Amino acid sequence: MRRVVVTGMGTVNPLAHNVEEFWSRIKAGESGIGPLTKFDASAYPAQIAGEVKEFDPSTLVDKRALRSMADFTKFAAYSAVQAMNQANLKEGSFDPHRSGVFLGNGIGGFEVVEENLAKLFEGGPSRVAPLTIPKLISNEAAGNLAILFGFKGPAHTVVTACASGTDAIGEAFNRIRFGLVDVALTGGTEAAITQLAVAGFCRLQALTTKYNDDPKASSRPFDKDRSGFVMGEGAGILVLESLEHARKRGARILGEVVGYSMTCDAFHLTAPDPEGSGAVRAMANALSMSGAKIDEIDYINAHGTSTQANDIMETNAIKSVFGEHAYRLSVSSTKSMTSHLIAAAGAVEAIICLLALRDQYLPPTINLDEPDEGMDLDYVPNHGRSGRIRYAMSNSLGFGGHNGVLVFTTYKE
Repeated sequence: MRRVVVTGMGTVNPLAHNVEEFWSRIKAGESGIGPLTKFDASAYPAQIAGEVKEFDPSTLVDKRALRSMADFTKFAAYSAVQAMNQANLKEGSFDPHRSGVFLGNGIGGFEVVEENLAKLFEGGPSRVAPLTIPKLISNEAAGNLAILFGFKGPAHTVVTACASGTDAIGEAFNRIRFGLVDVALTGGTEAAITQLAVAGFCRLQALTTKYNDDPKASSRPFDKDRSGFVMGEGAGILVLESLEHARKRGARILGEVVGYSMTCDAFHLTAPDPEGSGAVRAMANALSMSGAKIDEIDYINAHGTSTQANDIMETNAIKSVFGEHAYRLSVSSTKSMTSHLIAAAGAVEAIICLLALRDQYLPPTINLDEPDEGMDLDYVPNHGRSGRIRYAMSNSLGFGGHNGVLVFTTYKE
């Protein structure tokens, strides 16, 4: 099996429009959550979100290309340009036929659906925009990235709800491991802060409604006063390469992907299995693939959604996998700062893991004022800190019972 390394990263999210600014705000424990402004939410139970603010994708992406993109594709393209620039992957430095795109997305261009349904109902079918379908379908982000960069290998879209970004990275990792591609653009993207999407999550009673007057305190994983997740948006994109390919072209290596697993609870469409058996198997399998010993996992970026069901289940699953070491490693939920980016969450959190390894820094779980009963791990409450990290694990647990887990480490010869 070939080793798989990371050579580029890019993001746009509620905290920042680039990786280093994002990381500085994560380290500072800042929140990107505020009042929901994309539409009039006054009639909605949940009136807050993690919105991407002051976003101008034309600073990195050609304006003509942007005209055929929905918001989720714009987020992906903008982040991918950052990642490709950092990787210094230019035409001639890679074989396009051995380069692929593996991208996670949840619900595609929902704003396009809403806009054109209104046109249909008001003016009939002739009023619907010609590019409605190409803009809204989930695979168009991957297709657009392949076009932008000339990647002629696989262009694959993964849809596993909140695990999509993680599973897309895992798919890219395996394709490179097995020698099927040499280079992959991978990650996740989501733009789900729309009237219908927010209404749907409100009807599921999944979103917090207690903190409309105090948005920055709203996402509080593992805290006794948590009451649901906060909707967010954005993208995280990585460039993965085989070690041989990266070395051959003299690339700077940012980290290494060493483990991945995906499982399904086969329990419920929206609720996690209270026993956490699927999450346990995913963590255990990813750990086994990584070659790390149990006591070498020093940091876990938890799924940590700030929901009643997830946080206790995930805590117990970590204890089940790691035993006594669960009390020695550090766990944090950066969703306390970013909000929940749905399909983009795992990819953005993968970037956090790589930066945590680089700087040997444990990012915090903010708003953790009083841990709930049974939540007795080190969640790095409220303030990040320096600490040894040999291996970092990232958990993503999605609707449908999807569980995806990645393991990263610092690159060594």
